[in-house]
Formats: sequence, structure tokens, C-alpha cells
Amino acid sequence: MRNRETQSFDRRQFLKSAACGAAASAVMPGLFASAASAAEGRWKMKLSCSTIDYSRLTIEEACRRIAALGFEGVDVWSAHAGCPHLDDVLDRLGAEGLKEVLAENKLKLYAFSVYSGGYGKYAELLGKAGGGVAVRGSAGACPPEELTKRMKAFIEGLKPDLELAEKYDSYLAVENHGGALLNGLDSFNAFVDNNGHPRLGIAMAPYHLQGQGVSIEEAIAATGKQLFFFYAWQRAPGTGQLPGIGPTDCTPWLAALSKIDYPWYVNPFMHQEPEPDAMDEALAKSRDYLEACYAKAVPR
Repeated sequence: MRNRETQSFDRRQFLKSAACGAAASAVMPGLFASAASAAEGRWKMKLSCSTIDYSRLTIEEACRRIAALGFEGVDVWSAHAGCPHLDDVLDRLGAEGLKEVLAENKLKLYAFSVYSGGYGKYAELLGKAGGGVAVRGSAGACPPEELTKRMKAFIEGLKPDLELAEKYDSYLAVENHGGALLNGLDSFNAFVDNNGHPRLGIAMAPYHLQGQGVSIEEAIAATGKQLFFFYAWQRAPGTGQLPGIGPTDCTPWLAALSKIDYPWYVNPFMHQEPEPDAMDEALAKSRDYLEACYAKAVPR
């Protein structure tokens, strides 16, 4: 028989999950509808691509190539590693211009990655372009004994950005990174336990978790409905960072995403991208591999 402390913890977690689920369903009806629909049959994997993969090209050409490869969604990057796309949209195209580019290519806006510049700079643009997820980093690492306190303070400090997210019908996703506040499984649990806001979640980067020996499937299960962005990204050199080129079997990742009815996109990813034609070839291989993994992980 479980002790009284364990029973109390389980009840507290259940009530918190129920409350978060109810709040989230109020602001994410489309996502929860898709999850409910998937529950009637099979979970549907949706694929997106980040424009930083084509940072040498214009946003128009990047979107054209991403669409031609069959991706459904797009993640537009700010100036990390010199990527010009989001600032170009802000300064030249504007929200209506971006919507025209996406419509021409039959792409859906998934995310703005705002590691450089911050969410506040692009919040209004994201909202006017249709809303989506803004991906950002966390904060500096801390000693284990300070984790809960620091995580609470970090989440509290996001209130101004979350008010903007509410105003512009968008969401914030915090990425894990080695040497950061959000890094391993303990920090994921601290984030989930202390986050009660339906517009705040996690952007999971398996590349960094693998560097710490963390099970990606355990991290997905721990994050649950607070997972807003998933980088299909493994720890390997060069294009080996992409699924299907590096050594990781990604089938268990997709099976874990299926178990939580993950409603967002799976985003194959790498840094230090090759020239565009080689990038096309690598992403096409990764796309086909993920589709094969999906067929195994979520059979008909």
C-alpha cells in the first residue's frame, strides 16, 4: 500500500494537470481538437522546418525550398548565427508580407525563434502574422539545491512576455541547453511543477539532453502537455545531427510523442548548415526517415 505522502502527491499532481488541461483547452481549441481527432484513430505527425537551415538565402527562397520539400510548417529565425530572416520580415515585409509568402508556398506559420532580439521585439509581428510559438532560452545554471527557487523566479520573470503572448494570441516555449537553468530531467520537472500558465511551455532539444545522458522518451513523458516545440535533433557532427543521417533511432521519440498526443510540429534540425542544395538533400533524407519511423511508431 502506498503511504499517505505519496497519495497526497499523486492527488496534487492530478488536480494540477486537470486545471492546466482545462485552461489550455480554452486557449488552444484547434490543437486539442486535433489531439481528440487523433485519439479516434492515430496520432498525426506534422513536420516543420527552420529557416536558419537556409540562412544564406532570402526568406522568400527559404520558404520556397522548405515548401518544395513537403514541410507543412515553418519556424522563422531571428539573428542567431547571422540568420537574417526575422529581422528582414520585421523591417521589409511586415506581417502581411510574411502571410503572402506563406500563402504562396502553402506553409503554416509555426514559430519565431527569438534567441537573438527577444520575444518583445517580435511579439506584435507574430500576432499580426497569425500567432504561433516564440522559442527562447532560459537562464544561467544553478546549484541543484537552488533549482526550485530559481525556476520559480524565472517563470515569475516571464509575466510581461506572457501578457504579450495573451495580447497577441501566441505562446512561449523555453529551450533546454547544456549549462542553462533548463537542462536535464530534474529541471524539466521543476519547470512543469511550477508552471501553471497555459501559454508557457518547453521547446525540447534532444541534442543537449543526449549530451547529459537523459532519456528523450522520459523527458517527453515528463513534459507532457507543456511540450510546445520538438527539435528532431541528435548529438552528432555535421548533417549527422539530422534524423536518418546520424545514428539515433528516432522511432521511440515519435512513439513517446504519440503517447502524449503532441499537437504541434516535429522539426528536424541542425546547426552549421551546408550550402542550400546539400541542405535540400539532407532534409529530404531526414523527412523520409521520420515518415518511416512514424509508420513503425504509430502503425495503422
